[in-house]
Amino acid sequence: MEEGREVVSMEEANGENGEGINKYACGCAAVASMISIIFGYDTGVMSGAMIFIKEDLKVNDTQISVLAGILNVCALVGSLAAGRTSDFLGRRYTIVLASIMFLVGSVLMGYAPNYPILLTGRCTAGVGVGYALMIAPVYSAEISSPKSRGFITSLPELGISIGILTGYLANYFMAALPLKLGWRLMLGIAAVPSLGLAIGILKMPESPRWLVMRGRLGEAKRILLKVSNSKEEAQIRFRDIKLAVGIDEDCNEDSVKPPTSTGGGGMWKGLLLRPTPAVRWMLLATIGIHFFEHATGIEAVMLFSPRILKKAGVTSKDKLLLGTIGVGLTKLTFMASSTLLIDRVGRRPLLLTSTAGMIAALTGLGIGLTNVENAKEKSLWALGLCFVSTYTFVAFFNIGVAPVTWVYPAEIFPLKLRAQGASIGVAVNRGTNAAISISFIPIYKAITIGGSFFMFAGISVVAWFFFYFLLPETKGKPLEEMEELFTRGSRSNKSKNVGVEILLKGSNA
Repeated sequence: MEEGREVVSMEEANGENGEGINKYACGCAAVASMISIIFGYDTGVMSGAMIFIKEDLKVNDTQISVLAGILNVCALVGSLAAGRTSDFLGRRYTIVLASIMFLVGSVLMGYAPNYPILLTGRCTAGVGVGYALMIAPVYSAEISSPKSRGFITSLPELGISIGILTGYLANYFMAALPLKLGWRLMLGIAAVPSLGLAIGILKMPESPRWLVMRGRLGEAKRILLKVSNSKEEAQIRFRDIKLAVGIDEDCNEDSVKPPTSTGGGGMWKGLLLRPTPAVRWMLLATIGIHFFEHATGIEAVMLFSPRILKKAGVTSKDKLLLGTIGVGLTKLTFMASSTLLIDRVGRRPLLLTSTAGMIAALTGLGIGLTNVENAKEKSLWALGLCFVSTYTFVAFFNIGVAPVTWVYPAEIFPLKLRAQGASIGVAVNRGTNAAISISFIPIYKAITIGGSFFMFAGISVVAWFFFYFLLPETKGKPLEEMEELFTRGSRSNKSKNVGVEILLKGSNA
């Protein structure tokens, strides 16, 4: 045990005194993040395309809600399959599979002569989304060092922001095209980068941690030398990974038989049926952070921003689309800022500050929209409050909740459970996203659009307390040390995480 602690301290010291972010590891994560850009584009472009789809295909609000939400229902299925797939095929080939699904889905949506084929294409792309959202952060986390893991693992989420803004720009510039061509081109053009990524990712290395888990030590060592800042760092990381998998740290063979089976049954048992207290806490944290990311209303703001702006008094299509571009620019700006802060400030401070700002912004949006809806005359102050609150909400969400949601679950699980644990989180994420996408219009018709944002503000308050009591800081911790961090008896966490004691005792009762 003392030897293991010495190894950890050596790795932490190396991370602190290293040469900064490894450019090769960063490049690999950037290529993997292309899958997130494609997903972000699909999300952003659909918010504007729905205006033209409704006009062209003569569909009703219910069908539009289904079209918006079905992607996430299918993504839930894809995310549950992605964990086992990535453990079997590897992280790299799982990204290829996700790219192919995006390619097929984009072609179907671009062709779509009617609503059923459009829905089929959206479903196909949705399965690809489930794979992409799980695999990109996991791959990025597994090739990065502790010092730069937050930055590198948040690149996929930054990619989503870039994609969403690109989708908004496509809406604006393609809106002038003939009705039957415009929205189809908006949706179908995503097939081009999907094909490029499917080919390009084959030139990227496999995750060294997955290779060790499969007993391919020689390949893993060669890749670690590339993604580490020094030979010493690579050796320490290699030793830590071997110990985590259960391979003798002094083993110098290029290929060995893994000490335990990598079968899916044992992994699910270790996660759901008989988890250790530490793994149970990790799973609770993962499910909670993914649930609250969308239960706090970001999907309603991003996907239905044209409708919200219309309710606030903006009626011109051009102005509606310009308004969504502003939302996309805000998202990208603050997401880029968060990638630079996450390894310096830490996960918890960003998360708690972000959620507090979201509570204030959602309350302001609820007040503004309620006034606009009930006022007999146009209220300029309420209109201004709606705009400011919308942009403020997007800013605070993307400075903390957005990146940490994807960094945190990808780094906390033990190696053998990482892909499956992350896939459960993504399934919860997509399920919550789907529920909000499908139910937002019926909810705001039932309790008013202002009332729906008061509801999101209330949920955000609950989220803040959840994050405060149940999410310990992981900044700078090696992946192989996370289980100790989440152990109930850890002195460093006992005082900060008293809430988890109550929940874990309740689950053991």
